[in-house]
Amino acid sequence: MNDTETNPDRREQARRLILLAAVVGAFYLCWLMLLPFVDVLLWAGVLILTFNPVHRRILARTKRPNLSAGLTTLFVIAAIGAPMGLVMWAIVREITPAIGLLQTGFGQLLDPESELTGPAMRWLGRHVDLEQIRQQISEQLRTFGMQLANRTLGVLGDVLGLFVRALFVVFVMFYLFRDGRMVRDALAGAIPLQDRQTREILRRIGEVVGASVNGVLVIATLQGVLGGVAFAVLGVPSAIIWGVAMIFLSLIPLAGAFVVWIPAAIYLVVTGAWIKGILLALWGVFVISLVDNFLRPRLVGKRAKLHELFIFFAVLGGLQVFGLIGLVLGPVVLAIALSLFEAFRHPGEPTIPNSAVVE
Repeated sequence: MNDTETNPDRREQARRLILLAAVVGAFYLCWLMLLPFVDVLLWAGVLILTFNPVHRRILARTKRPNLSAGLTTLFVIAAIGAPMGLVMWAIVREITPAIGLLQTGFGQLLDPESELTGPAMRWLGRHVDLEQIRQQISEQLRTFGMQLANRTLGVLGDVLGLFVRALFVVFVMFYLFRDGRMVRDALAGAIPLQDRQTREILRRIGEVVGASVNGVLVIATLQGVLGGVAFAVLGVPSAIIWGVAMIFLSLIPLAGAFVVWIPAAIYLVVTGAWIKGILLALWGVFVISLVDNFLRPRLVGKRAKLHELFIFFAVLGGLQVFGLIGLVLGPVVLAIALSLFEAFRHPGEPTIPNSAVVE
């Protein structure tokens, strides 16, 4: 009797183990198939969360999911593709003059005959070999310029591959715009948490992505544009490249647009353009910097609901692990981890308490 009851139990356990192994193997094969397209899915997801308010407005007017998804996708292409194409073209055209400007600027700063830095350089020249330092800096800048030009040409040479992946992103975006609610419901049903907790986590992901993109990227872009316009008006060569450099530096914690405009103001003063240098410094202090100080608490702090120290390490770690998209994914992963931790601590309560790591 016992053997008769035990054998079916063992067979059932064996079936479950075989089924579990088959499921794990099938999901592993699916992961291998999706692995080459993970970046496509991630970029599409970030763009979906960023432009979802636009899609909701279009859908409210058209009442047609297919049409609204197509129109929103075209809007994303126009809003991102056209500016990026123009910037890439400008960078390729101006990269050589920009490196030459850097070489000239460092040469003038280290010149013992300079009116501004000459006394300090003559004193320093009694202790170190300034000529050797100038040669080393020029050589390093020349090497950097060649490497940057080669990488840029390499990217342009692989333009077909980039175009194909961009098409994949557009393809995924269309279906996520159209069927986003169904995907969210499927995810909510698959996650082994209470429905309220699952929806809270998904809502937090949207908040953090919105704070990262609409806050950090918008502020960085605005600072880069303001800096680039100032450079162009004041006649600084390669203004577009320096504007793009300010955008990327503004994305990195503890860096910022000042890393570009302060040396540029010093360069203008050293070369005798005192008025331009002072104007650029005033513009940087009272316009470019104030954009960050005024908008960041409103666009990032209130929406991200994460302490600045956490965001600092999340952004840097995200860049290290995920690359450029880590600027957004780093804070998102942190928010998910904190939400899951709260769900584990308080199974029957919302995952984000009022006293969470908020500013």
